[in-house]
Amino acid sequence: MDRREFLKILGVTSATAALAGCNAGQEQTGAVGELGPVPTDKMTYRSFPALGEDKVSLLGYGCMRWPTIPNPEGKGDIIDQEAVNGLVDYAIEHGVNFFDTSPVYVQGMSERATGIALKRHPRESYYVSTKLSNFSDSSRENSLAMYHRSFRELQVDYIDYYLLHSLGGGGMDNFRKRYVDNGMLDFLQEERKAGRIRHLGWSFHGSKEVFDELLSLHDTYHWDFVLLQMNYVDWHIAKGSGIGAEYLYTECAKRGIPVMVMEPLLGGRLSKLPDHIVGRLKQRCPERSVASWAFRFLGTQPNVFTVLSGMTYMEHLQDNIRSFSPLVPLTEEETQFLFDTAKLIEQYPTIPCNDCKYCMPCPYGIDIPAILLHYNKCVNEGNVPESRQDENYRKARRAFLVGYDRSVPKLRQADHCIGCKQCNHHCPQRINIPKELHKIDAFIEKLKQDTL
Repeated sequence: MDRREFLKILGVTSATAALAGCNAGQEQTGAVGELGPVPTDKMTYRSFPALGEDKVSLLGYGCMRWPTIPNPEGKGDIIDQEAVNGLVDYAIEHGVNFFDTSPVYVQGMSERATGIALKRHPRESYYVSTKLSNFSDSSRENSLAMYHRSFRELQVDYIDYYLLHSLGGGGMDNFRKRYVDNGMLDFLQEERKAGRIRHLGWSFHGSKEVFDELLSLHDTYHWDFVLLQMNYVDWHIAKGSGIGAEYLYTECAKRGIPVMVMEPLLGGRLSKLPDHIVGRLKQRCPERSVASWAFRFLGTQPNVFTVLSGMTYMEHLQDNIRSFSPLVPLTEEETQFLFDTAKLIEQYPTIPCNDCKYCMPCPYGIDIPAILLHYNKCVNEGNVPESRQDENYRKARRAFLVGYDRSVPKLRQADHCIGCKQCNHHCPQRINIPKELHKIDAFIEKLKQDTL
């Protein structure tokens, strides 16, 4: 894209066009703080033949990013259960009825915290989803133990939506090892027949070839749903896999398999955009948040039954509830506007880290997500100076170095990476993590040596 085209896309055609995209007929206007009470009775719900009589809130609560506090015993962090209870209560009061977790989320603490919070509500008032996350040990014994532990942690006697976790990595051989050869898929099908699992599906991170083969097994195993990474940037082609979310979504729709969505904001990256792109979205629709564009895009897709969002803070939960209470689908013109915005976002060399923390813990103590996220933050803020000729070099250099030391403790910084590559196998975005860490470390050393 040349500069002329870049500026053409960046600009807003007219004030009229800007206002047209705001759905001016809605009651909610003004800044976020001026929108009035968050609706309690306007949530959009979806139902599909494949899901029986379920009516699922279009906003689903992803329980990967529960708030944490320092452990009183001084050993890392623990989940802030009081905060989780408050978030779950608020979500249910405002129409959210879907909660998705996993045995490995929040360093293995998510299921228990989610179960404690949900147990305080009638079982029929929510749907719960969890996964067989048998990455490190796929033996039948360990897999069965993980399955039964989920019931105890969640304090339920049935699980509404159960997933084979993160298929695609390692190809079909890995799928067969984790779920077929050990008899677990046969076992889970029997559990579905018995009603202890109501719906059986899988989440995906992999190649087109593996995806197609997994879908071809639909007649054999009957997949009730699939969990896909979808967002407007990855729609046509995703950086990590080279396959667009549009293809994955369409293939599921052809077979009548409803889709659950993960990473609608790419780990928050689509809510933390460069200032000029934020301005572009705000000029078009001042009263809506930057994140709401991503959620409206996904809600507009008719085969999506819920969009998972890992909402750590109350303000994020409130904003997302507004996006779906009710959903205002994008027009064709607004959708194209968003795809044009995606082209601008792709001009920024951010690392596709979604802060899932699957790469953690690092055996050498490196805080991988914090390093990558700091780098991305500086890219978006224009604080990655390329040369001393940059107009704001001195300011950007200081912002990068000071922010780095504040974000990442010295002993957990990128210079401690030895390139063992253990993290690469776990990354669903297929980031070559050691390579990126070494590049960042070299960049930091260059900034440090430049004394100006």
